[in-house]
Amino acid sequence: MADTAFPSRDDFAALLNEKLGGEDEGFEGKVVTGKVTAIENDLAVIDVGLKSEGRVPLREFAAPGQKAELSVGDEVEVYVDRVENANGEAMLSRDRARREAAWDKLEKDFEGEGRVEGTIFGRVKGGFTVDLGGAVAFLPGSQVDIRPVRDVGPLMDIPQPFQILKMDRRRGNIVVSRRAILEETRAEQRSDLIQNLTENQVIEGVVKNITDYGAFVDLGGIDGLLHVTDISYKRVGHPSEVLNIGDKVKVQIIRINRETQRISLGMKQLEADPWEGATAKYPIDGLFTGRVTNITEYGAFVELEPGIEGLVHVSEMSWTKKNVHPGKIVSTSQEVEVKVLEVDEEKRRISLGLKQAQSNPWNDFAEKFPVGTEVEGEVKNSTEFGLFIGLPGDVDGMVHMSDIAWGVSGEEALNMHHKGETVKAVVLDVDVDKERISLGMKQLERGGVAAGGADGVKKGQISTVTVLDVRDGGLEVQIGEDGAIGFIRRTDLGRDRDEQRPERFQVGQQFDAMVTGFDRSKKPNFSIKALQISEEKQAVAQYGSSDSGASLGDILGEALKQKDD
Repeated sequence: MADTAFPSRDDFAALLNEKLGGEDEGFEGKVVTGKVTAIENDLAVIDVGLKSEGRVPLREFAAPGQKAELSVGDEVEVYVDRVENANGEAMLSRDRARREAAWDKLEKDFEGEGRVEGTIFGRVKGGFTVDLGGAVAFLPGSQVDIRPVRDVGPLMDIPQPFQILKMDRRRGNIVVSRRAILEETRAEQRSDLIQNLTENQVIEGVVKNITDYGAFVDLGGIDGLLHVTDISYKRVGHPSEVLNIGDKVKVQIIRINRETQRISLGMKQLEADPWEGATAKYPIDGLFTGRVTNITEYGAFVELEPGIEGLVHVSEMSWTKKNVHPGKIVSTSQEVEVKVLEVDEEKRRISLGLKQAQSNPWNDFAEKFPVGTEVEGEVKNSTEFGLFIGLPGDVDGMVHMSDIAWGVSGEEALNMHHKGETVKAVVLDVDVDKERISLGMKQLERGGVAAGGADGVKKGQISTVTVLDVRDGGLEVQIGEDGAIGFIRRTDLGRDRDEQRPERFQVGQQFDAMVTGFDRSKKPNFSIKALQISEEKQAVAQYGSSDSGASLGDILGEALKQKDD
């Protein structure tokens, strides 16, 4: 026994240091393999070969949202934080061990394709947290899916692939993307699918999204755009009027751009084209009933049948209402009768007339009120050249300022009447094509055209007239007792200025005058001056000229003597 020697304290310390690799090169900060010796409540007791065992929470051995499957005797890797704490126990961490191992693997993955598998387990500001086998990464909200996702619940706690966008081990930062994986997968699927599609092919799809300009249809992994104009031949204001998200629809492929992988779809192409034979169905001058579908500043669109609309231009909406917004004449959804004015089947255009389907008020007026008829109406407006009078049939007639009163014209004549005043006039002319009605008010004075007018009176005729009225502008005169009534303007009362004074004449006075023409109401215009000039020319021709030695006074004197004789 005397030869048996026990190791001293120093020898034991040397042996321990040899096992641990030296005091400075111990277990701390390293991942080591240990054995589960016991499970106490929610803790696993692990022996890693140190003086004392360590305790690690069971949750560190389970994936997020799952239960730990750990038994006594299992060997596990843990991270040694400290060899001994204040209680003499080893400070161990399964999370740190997994994290260190995960970082080693992630760095290799990042250098390669960058694809890793992870699980979304939490929500943070701006995104979500992802467990990458021990390392925690940040998943921005914009990188969750190709389109915004309102509810991420179904994606939580499910292992799925992610793409590492960037990582910094020193700072412990990792950013991943689920969207990048989806886009890559989708691109591969799109490429495969688009190779099997052809233009004019009919295929079924599901409405995936609806916008103002159309709908996106899922064709089984690739989306196509169904533009609003290709949904139906009839007018579609918004795609939601016809389609709903989730609807199954049959569409035709119109165009495929294999470079951009864009597909244009159509639904109306599967229907019969209503424009085929439109010229025969809607002949020019044909009357049809339609429904107003849209109103613009330049007219109204009328649907003759689903898919065929015609335009009623604002100029073809009313015979009498000019420069009025179409919305004041018709309303949306109103049933109206229209006449076909023009059809262009190739350009898919039909010009319609609303007023042409109604009787022309100018024709109606001409038939009901022929020239010479007396009418009554309200002064609607006064312009620089006349008065506009409202007439039966919702039409207007114009009284030129020269036909307002005898001997009065211009502003003076216009001021004789005011807007809203009811007046009487006579119809002088009706031009249906130009939609004009000429009226006269002075013609109703002392008979006028309606009372006999200038029947039998000719231009150049010399007649004895009687003064009926003396005015500043001239004289109103009449041939005989019941002959035509006319007017002599102030300037036609004589050759000399002194003779051109109406006040030198009296009512009832008679004298000769020459008819020089007729006004628009066919009343004769008389002139004393024209008669004087005519008589002078005749005298010169009959009795000689000043060239023969006779003076003008001698010639006129001889002519007057012969006339007296």
